[in-house]
Amino acid sequence: MTEFTLQPFAQPHPAITITGTLEREGNQLAIEYMLVDDLNQVTILAPSPLPTRQYDLWKATCFEFFLGQPNQPNYWEFNLSPTGDWNVFHLDDYRQGLQEVAAIQILPFQVQRQQTSLALSLTLDLNSVMTAPPVLEVGICAVIQSSNLPLTYWALSHKGPQADFHRRDSFILLL
Repeated sequence: MTEFTLQPFAQPHPAITITGTLEREGNQLAIEYMLVDDLNQVTILAPSPLPTRQYDLWKATCFEFFLGQPNQPNYWEFNLSPTGDWNVFHLDDYRQGLQEVAAIQILPFQVQRQQTSLALSLTLDLNSVMTAPPVLEVGICAVIQSSNLPLTYWALSHKGPQADFHRRDSFILLL
């Protein structure tokens, strides 16, 4: 199991901490995010009565992760909203050829909200998107919406002059 902590791209940002765990066994991937501290600073939309595939989830609080294979330009993007809405995309190269992954029709994940924490967890069978590669490159990130600040961008690593989760050099975890 790999533990992670996300870092904000720039100041100012809400006084929160985003940590989590990531685990891979064969082609099963389990990820959990934990957002803690002053959740009053974070805008978290109400749960969707019927969670569905949605676009533009990154315009509000959203947890994301990216998967790639070494020496391959293509990669996958997973968007998970605390509302329960979600999407999964495949890209041919850096921000090129964005397409929904039709093989995934539902992406059930768990969201648990407490007064000072929000946990989001997903276990995913990667066979629906790829055969089991020996190594996965992973980028983990989040977009946090606040009522009194612009959107803030959190990631394992920010490699460029702007927040950009698609940069392959920011897929720094190897599984």
